[in-house]
Amino acid sequence: MAARCVADLLAGIKYQAGDDVSALRVSSVSADSRLLQPGGLFVAVVGAGSDGHDYLDRAVAAGAVAVVVNRDSKVDDPGVVQIRVADTRVALGKIAAAFYGNPARGMTIVGITGTNGKTTCSYLLEEVVVEAGGRPGVIGTVNYRFPGVHREASHTTPDPVRLQSLLAEMAEAGVSHVIMEVSSHALEQGRVEGICFDVALFTNLSRDHLDFHGDMESYFATKNMLFSRHLKRDGQAVIVCENEKSWGARLLATLQAEGRVHVMGCGHGQMIHGRAEQVSLAGITMEVSLGGEVAAFTSPLVGGFNIRNILGVLGVARGLELPMAAMQRAMAKCCGAPGRMEPVLLPGGEHAKVIVDYAHTPDALQNVLETIKPLTEGRVLLVFGCGGDRDRGKRPMMGAIAMQYADVAIATSDNPRTEDPIQILTEIEAGMKECGGKRVEVDFLKGQGKKYLVIESRQQAIACAINLAHRNDVVLISGKGHEDYQLTRSGKVHFDDRLEAKQELEKVWGKAVGAA
Repeated sequence: MAARCVADLLAGIKYQAGDDVSALRVSSVSADSRLLQPGGLFVAVVGAGSDGHDYLDRAVAAGAVAVVVNRDSKVDDPGVVQIRVADTRVALGKIAAAFYGNPARGMTIVGITGTNGKTTCSYLLEEVVVEAGGRPGVIGTVNYRFPGVHREASHTTPDPVRLQSLLAEMAEAGVSHVIMEVSSHALEQGRVEGICFDVALFTNLSRDHLDFHGDMESYFATKNMLFSRHLKRDGQAVIVCENEKSWGARLLATLQAEGRVHVMGCGHGQMIHGRAEQVSLAGITMEVSLGGEVAAFTSPLVGGFNIRNILGVLGVARGLELPMAAMQRAMAKCCGAPGRMEPVLLPGGEHAKVIVDYAHTPDALQNVLETIKPLTEGRVLLVFGCGGDRDRGKRPMMGAIAMQYADVAIATSDNPRTEDPIQILTEIEAGMKECGGKRVEVDFLKGQGKKYLVIESRQQAIACAINLAHRNDVVLISGKGHEDYQLTRSGKVHFDDRLEAKQELEKVWGKAVGAA
């Protein structure tokens, strides 16, 4: 990367510098002293667990020629220029964007935010753009991808320097539309500073990340930043409204009252609304009205929550003025995101149905179970858990939901991180017991009353569920979806729900399937 003039990087940012920066050039930008290259600009960002100002000496030792700070700081090398700004988080995003030539300005940028549905919507919209003849790039939970490139995602929304570098690659590769999942952490931490979105989609809001945000009002306010701070003036806001009392309805009313951007509602009584004609485990058939234009759609996705995802994506496509035919073709062929209501199948499929889903919040788990339950001829067997070092308040809530909807519930480990898995399971159990559930061993599952199992080993829990399942049953393995690892006190270990389920299906049902 060619050296950049610091004055150009600071354009539009109010700053104070003890030295003239008009002739100063830097070869890189970083907020991590360990990644800084000689001749680079170091931005001291204050984070949740660390303060970049504590690492100024390391940055200087690594070769920084200038540092950006938000308070007077001591730097031992007098030759290093100090640049003071009001907020280094905001400055980092804008500096990184300028360093990489503001790549977002040459592409159409779509942001998707919400507790659930972001990843599914990104896959659906990607397919619509392809069918419309565009070249999409996607930045999201599963991976970062554009034509010829697939990379594992480190975060749903990467840090500003990596994000701008990625956008620059996409621009160089001829990407026309960037579809970005925008997490609440990214909004709060300023990762999308320096980007103005053309269209922004709100999918929903339900309990999650309260360990970070504190309460739902703060969580909602952070999500709203995508629309109030980062959406272009006269940009298109697409809001999914689950009902008139939902967070989406509140956001829709707020944006309409402000009048700064164009607003499109999706859901019952809104500009984009649909009528489901058939919903089964094989998919959805529905009729959709897009601002008065009515069209038929089919989708292999399952469930009412995916109807809302589809409506939201169609709203975005409408806002982008993409052809109706492209929307219809895309919906008919896109199977959604990996690990989202993903079936695990053996050849022939003559075995108990197994579905892997990423549902790891109370709302998501309830949505999936409410979808599966009426479509299942037999029983619903649920394997689920809750992550460690995260919002503890949702654990008993998810336990209660499991007892309410599943015929057989098995609580197990799900990324315990630094916590004791047994303690997490105990907190989940509190909700199960409150709903009248009784903990039993496998041999005592039969009989009256609500009963559940607790099996700490996720591998054993999956094996148990599949061994208990009959041909007309559905086994739902929720919480991890596309993830192929477990995060434990011992570190990151390989574990894939889909692989474990397939191996167990082969053990239990392989011969029967082969005979069929």
